[in-house]
Amino acid sequence: MPIMQLSFSLLFWIVWVSNDLGSFYICKSLCQDNYMHRVFIAINLPEDIKEELVKIQERYFELPCRWTKKENLHITLEFIGNISNEELKRIFEDVQHRMLNIPAFEVELDKISYFPDGNLPKYIFATGEKYHITLARISQWGWRKINPEDRPDVSEKINLKFKVNSVEVMESFLKKGGSEYRVLKSFKLC
Repeated sequence: MPIMQLSFSLLFWIVWVSNDLGSFYICKSLCQDNYMHRVFIAINLPEDIKEELVKIQERYFELPCRWTKKENLHITLEFIGNISNEELKRIFEDVQHRMLNIPAFEVELDKISYFPDGNLPKYIFATGEKYHITLARISQWGWRKINPEDRPDVSEKINLKFKVNSVEVMESFLKKGGSEYRVLKSFKLC
């Protein structure tokens, strides 16, 4: 067995034994040349903003939705898709280059609404001027079962502001209970 392969195998088993699943997935992906990462660039939210968004979700718990878990609330800046380890390295370099002179900035969320508007919305969003956060994905089957005049209006004004100090390259793992996200690399803003 080549030394490089042996060291990856040893690292793989050490991480597995530690039962640190986050490290296990990252190690597994980096140890496999043909592994495809499902990647996006995002802004993670401060904990207090996540807590406020969860309170809003709780007001509409009766809707037939798959609610975004608190730990998964984020703003997607760009969905990249499935990429190889080599492409991931290039994405890291590209994001680092693009973030070099970007100053920290403020995001303001001012509205909760269905998206798209109309009789068959697919999502509930928290929105701002340029950004949205997916609070829920609406079950179309469940939505159609609700009498149209009994469907709650979720349109409401909110006032949530936070400073963005970093942008993250994240990986999405599709699971039965919904997606799980992990930060692969964080890039500080000026």
